[in-house]
Amino acid sequence: MTSVQVGKNHDGHDGNGVAGSGAPEEGYERGLGSRQVQMIAIGGAIGVGLFLGAGANIAKAGPSLIFMYALAGVIIFFIMRALGELLLYRPVSGSFAEYSREFLGPFFGYFTGWTYWLMWVVTGMAELTAAAIYVNYWFPAIPQWVTALVFLIVLFAANLISVKLFGEIEFWFSMVKVTALIGMIVIGLGVLTFGFSSAGDSAAVSNLWAFDGFFPKGIGSSLMTLQGVMFAYLAVELVGVTAGESENPEKTLPKAINTLPWRIALFYVGALTVILCVVKWTEFAPGVSPFVEAFAKIGIPAGAGIVNFVVLTAALSSCNSGMYSTGRMLRTLADNGEAPRVFNKLSSTKTPALGITVSMLFMGIGVVLNYIVPEKAFGYVTSVATAAGIWTWLMILVSHILYRRAVDAGRLPASSFPAPGGSKFSWVAVAFLLFVTGLIAYDADSRVCLYVMAGWAAALGIGWAVLKSRNPEVAERRDPVFEKVG
Repeated sequence: MTSVQVGKNHDGHDGNGVAGSGAPEEGYERGLGSRQVQMIAIGGAIGVGLFLGAGANIAKAGPSLIFMYALAGVIIFFIMRALGELLLYRPVSGSFAEYSREFLGPFFGYFTGWTYWLMWVVTGMAELTAAAIYVNYWFPAIPQWVTALVFLIVLFAANLISVKLFGEIEFWFSMVKVTALIGMIVIGLGVLTFGFSSAGDSAAVSNLWAFDGFFPKGIGSSLMTLQGVMFAYLAVELVGVTAGESENPEKTLPKAINTLPWRIALFYVGALTVILCVVKWTEFAPGVSPFVEAFAKIGIPAGAGIVNFVVLTAALSSCNSGMYSTGRMLRTLADNGEAPRVFNKLSSTKTPALGITVSMLFMGIGVVLNYIVPEKAFGYVTSVATAAGIWTWLMILVSHILYRRAVDAGRLPASSFPAPGGSKFSWVAVAFLLFVTGLIAYDADSRVCLYVMAGWAAALGIGWAVLKSRNPEVAERRDPVFEKVG
């Protein structure tokens, strides 16, 4: 394998934020070990979109939701292999924003960085909302907004301390989610095989087609769930943001990406298949976790409460990741002159403290939404997060296509982790994401997020014009300079 390389940007900082002088206090701490990167990758793919959002999607699509998760999972793997090739060509903490800047131009780097920041801010709002809903299961008297605020403050404090603490919290959050999902699958298979529990009499594989078929609401209705399914997969690309703080990115990143197919097969497709065999799809409703519902039906003492704790963990895990990534993305933007310079500073514990703080304050809007419209808060923010996530994935794919062209033309060095099929599958994934965007535009409920994104794009366009007028250098295209870091 070739040695890991990192490009320097215009002000002499490398993509990791490490000063050209090599002064350690200027750079991130490479505090994420293989164990933590692996679990961030696994846990990132198991979030509130699966645990809570699947309830509404089952009601819309029935058992065909399993197929939608599998289809979207294949596309996600194409996206991650494209990102993996780019990461091993140049592993930088700015990740996809840096690649957009390099291959599409400074404006796209600026737009992608800010849009990814927005995605995680609104995802954090969704996770806080979900966490508040889960606590409501045990303590219905506590208002949703109070719980959301408490969780926001606790995770904020943890993220300020160090990247190692973030990694450790994420490791254990992910461990809880993974262990619980495997336990659910095993128990569900036990119910199906041996017929024990109160769900044993009605549990059967035939539940997948016995109630109006596999596509009970029609293929059109099933396709409309794709926007919710894609939200469930947001955060798989977080591995790219960890590149600048991984101890050995060349070893850990390919391993994390290559294990993605079995994670999707087991945790999404496998878990949903077992649940929909154990409990008839007609018994699930929006706003209730299908996992909690399944354990309640099985009748395991405290089972539903245990699962509720697990899904609470999933929500907090994702919000924790959101704080981590937003702070890093703001620092990358500041490093390139596309955000206030003050965001470039690291705290004494080598965390982008100011970026994390500002992001946390914006996530606090989710607390306000929980106060004003608690029943609609989750739906509003997930649609905006999905639209922002689709943009991020599109930029990864287009950057990859342009990178492969440059490699084929001999202008850039080949990556040590090439995507199978070259850029062919990236084109397939681009077409799929555009199709999902069309579905979002077609759906009256989710269409509002496209209006939000149009407003966001207009605001960023104005911001770019102001930046260019103040500092014309920002709009100049710069080639990365490579430097060995390991």
